[in-house]
Amino acid sequence: MICNEKLDNEIYIVDTTLRDGEQCAGKAFSIDEKIEIAKYMDKMKIYQIEAGIPAMGDLEKECIRRILEIRKNSLISTWNRMNKNDIFHSMECKPDIIHISVPTSDIQIYSNLGKDKKWVEENLKECVFLARDKGYEVTIGFEDASRADISYLINLCEIIMAMGVKRARYADTVGISMPSLIKNSVKTLINNTGIEIEIHAHNDFGMAIPISLEAVKNGAKYVDCTLGGIGERTGNCNLQEFLKISNAFLKMNKKIEGLI
Repeated sequence: MICNEKLDNEIYIVDTTLRDGEQCAGKAFSIDEKIEIAKYMDKMKIYQIEAGIPAMGDLEKECIRRILEIRKNSLISTWNRMNKNDIFHSMECKPDIIHISVPTSDIQIYSNLGKDKKWVEENLKECVFLARDKGYEVTIGFEDASRADISYLINLCEIIMAMGVKRARYADTVGISMPSLIKNSVKTLINNTGIEIEIHAHNDFGMAIPISLEAVKNGAKYVDCTLGGIGERTGNCNLQEFLKISNAFLKMNKKIEGLI
């Protein structure tokens, strides 16, 4: 992608500093620090803040509730594993969006969990129904999508779209993707299902920003970022750098003052 290439894509930032960012080695935010970060993101009119994982316990729930109380602009989401107990914990917080992470690669499903794809599909349906039945907007995360069979991802898209889910997160969980893989995968998923794609990149190969840009170029509407690119292992897509670079050739959904 060359810098003078102009695109009309509207893109929406999902900031995950308070969830994935906190998985950075040595990072453990206090509740007050999390509130201040959320206030900053909200003031900057970041589209969505992934505020945490309610299943972690009462302190995490308290923090998420306080973030919901003080926000004025941003949507607030919670992250959940694919089990009903996690969904119940999230419901106690009453977020705008309940995000459910779903294992999608054979390595995750068969080797790590000792399960099969039928088990994944059944549990996915149960969790989505539980949240949707209570009126929540649901987004689905395809965990380890870059190592998953694309035909299986298409199948999962069809399942969740039939249940009213509009957005899927394509997660390069172990940070092995190259822009060419992201280009083909994003285009294939959108062209075959029409689902909205959110890109979640890790920086193990220094590709978090190129991958995110390539995803947007090929139809992704949402980009996951963290402040300073902090996150698990080598980090995530750097919010400030992504906005600075993309501002040269992408139309943002909002002008985000103070960050670019």
